[in-house]
Order: sequence, then C-alpha cells, then structure tokens
Amino acid sequence: MEESIEPAVLSRYRKRTRRKLAFIVGLGVALVVVAGYALVSGPISVPLSELPSILLGRSSGVHATVIWNIRLPRIVAAVGAGLGLAIAGAVLQSVLRNPLASPYTLGISQAASFGAAFAIIVLGTGAVRDSGTTVLLHNPYTTTVCAFLASLGSTGFVLAVAKYKRASAETLLLTGIALASLFTAGTTAMQYFATNVQLATLVFWKFGDVGSATWKSNAFLWLCVVLATLYFVRNAWEYNLLDAGDETARSLGVNVERTRLSGMVVASFLTAVVVSLFGIIGFVGLVVPHIVRRLVGGDERFLIPASCLGGGALLLASDTAARTLLSPIVLPVGIITSFIGVPLFVYLIVNGRDHW
Repeated sequence: MEESIEPAVLSRYRKRTRRKLAFIVGLGVALVVVAGYALVSGPISVPLSELPSILLGRSSGVHATVIWNIRLPRIVAAVGAGLGLAIAGAVLQSVLRNPLASPYTLGISQAASFGAAFAIIVLGTGAVRDSGTTVLLHNPYTTTVCAFLASLGSTGFVLAVAKYKRASAETLLLTGIALASLFTAGTTAMQYFATNVQLATLVFWKFGDVGSATWKSNAFLWLCVVLATLYFVRNAWEYNLLDAGDETARSLGVNVERTRLSGMVVASFLTAVVVSLFGIIGFVGLVVPHIVRRLVGGDERFLIPASCLGGGALLLASDTAARTLLSPIVLPVGIITSFIGVPLFVYLIVNGRDHW
C-alpha cells in the first residue's frame, strides 16, 4: 500500500512543479513580448522589421536614436524598478507573515520619499535643464542614500514594535499607516519652504515616472536589484521556514530575528533605490506578490523569481500604456499603476484570501 502511495504523491509534486516552472517561463515570454511592443510603439512608430538591425547596431537614423536614447533606457528602468518593488513586497510579506505588507503599506515608500525630499530641498540635489523645461536629479546617489536612511528608520521602528510589543499583523499595518502619514506630513512641510525649482523637481519626482532614466542610473539600479535578488534567492529556504512559524523555524536552525531583520533591510534598500530614482510607484510591491502567490503558491523558490518577472512585466506594461494611451501626452507611470492596482487589490481582498 505504501509503495503505491509514494509514487502517486511524488507524481503530483512533480506535476505541480512543472506547472509552476511553466508559469515562470510564461511570465518571461510575456515580459519579452511587452518589451518588444514597447520598443516599436509611441509617437514615432518603429517598423518591427527594423528592430533587429537597430538592436544589433547595424542601423542608424531617427528610429535608432529613438530606440537607443529614449525607449530602451526607459524599458530597462521600468523592468528593473518593477522587479525591485515586486520582490521587496514578496519578501516583506514572507518575513512578516503579513499579506498586507509591502513597501507602500508599511510606510517604507513614504519614508524614502521624505528622505529624497530632504536631499532635493535641504541638500539641493534638484536642478533644471533644457532651458528650464525639464527637471532632474543631478546627484541621484546622495538622494538614494538619504532615502535609504529614512526608509531604514521606518523599518527599524516597525521591527521594534513587532519585537518588543509582540504586535499582530493588524498592529504592524496600523503602525505603517501612522508612519506613512508622519513622513507625508514631513515632506509636505519641506515643500512649503522649497524654492520654485526645488518644488518643481519634487512634484515631478513624486509622480512616479521612469522617463528620466539614463544608462548610468540604470547601471546603478540593476546592480542593486541583481545583488538583492541573489541574496533573496539564497535565503529562500529560510523564508519558507518562517512561513511555518517562528518556533518551527528556530527548531530547524534558523536565526529568526537575523533573517527577518536582514530581509527587511535589503527590501528597504531596494525600495529606497527605486523611489529615489523614479518617485513613488504604488501597488506593484503589494499586488504582484499576491497574484503570483495565488498561482504558484507560497514556496519562495518559485515565488521570488515569479514575482521578479511579474513585477517587471506589470510596470513595463503600465509605462507603455502611459506613453501610448494619450499620445503624444506621456502620463507618469505611477498614475497607471494606481488605477490598475486599486481594483486588483480590492478583488484580491474579496476573493483571494485562501492562498494565505
């Protein structure tokens, strides 16, 4: 009897694993398709037949300039930012065992926003170019450091509440909401004392947009994203054990406090990098892990790579829609993700609780 049961269980496990891998591959294919569409679509249409020669450097002209100088940096930035936000949300939900945890709902995004506003207004990292028609950050690295320090402070406070008060998931969520309100108030107060240039830079930055991406900023973004992703993948098994409960994880040799703290710190750093470079882009870190968890389950070995690809695909699709829906008007991608994320999140609240 036992000999007949074990092969059946193993067969079901392998079948589920194949389905999860097929879903991850499907997400990768979807990401490539969306990227291809994003390259050729926009106010200046690029024939699909010209795309291979342009990407291989065999073609020049207006189309090649548009691809290499405008669209490709934007696409790389959108994929990297979506990947970072989604994986940060997935890890925060796992280490806190809280389905509502995300960089946005825990106040980390707002804290990073406060730090970036401090850099722009107090330290003067905002500037204007192109005869005053475009605003940008002339020192994104200082802005990122300030955003990281602020988000780290928010993370530390949430961890302190969780550790010393033995707070429930609801209490942690309320703490995040309170911190978000506090940092939002601080950002608003700094806006009152800002100059016109600083205020314009901050307002534009807060919209959440990847249009200002450059190859230099993309290199910095992807360096952080790749290192953080490798760290999360390496610790995927420990995150699985945390899902079983702190006591179970401790009994199996996991340092629960260190694993939770390091996961939140790295997730906060990723959030700070994305927010400081591109502004607040909401709901990607909250909705994508929920959708992926419903389809592949809570096994971090599959959840982490699927969240990466899903986040990149969602943000890239949103940015492409922002560029093409009202062309030639280009909307900030943060507006599109909010419009998409809110109904999806409400749907998940109503119908998506079983996977937790």
